[in-house]
Amino acid sequence: MIKSKSGFTLIELLITIAIIGILTMIGIPAYIGQQKSATRSEAYTNLQNLRLVEEQSFADSGNYVAGANTAAIRAALPRFQPGPSPSYDYAVTTAAGVGLPANVPVPYLGVTAALPSATTPCFIATATGIAGSRVAGDVFAIDCNNNRNF
Repeated sequence: MIKSKSGFTLIELLITIAIIGILTMIGIPAYIGQQKSATRSEAYTNLQNLRLVEEQSFADSGNYVAGANTAAIRAALPRFQPGPSPSYDYAVTTAAGVGLPANVPVPYLGVTAALPSATTPCFIATATGIAGSRVAGDVFAIDCNNNRNF
């Protein structure tokens, strides 16, 4: 009598596990990179929207609104809505005659430049990656003249 063998051999199982491991090693970093890219794009869009809301506020009241964090900005500018679970904390600083330099460094290191008129009001809005998130350490900035580092 001849017995039929059914099932997988150890070699077949090891090859299958190796293929799954290789695909995982390729797929996970690509997925994380896509998430990071999407989160940064959201920050870029939020900063551009914050700039427009600041300009609307300036048109209405003649002043830019400052805020130390996202909650303070949302309280002062209710039209700014960054989203339910942001990965960035937004801040706005205002000063007369101060803006971003022509070539803004990435990440933004807090470097400012003098505007042509020292009495011209301006603001610098920043998005700082929240610690513990995939974008921790990222800092992007935009000013009243639409100078930005993204």
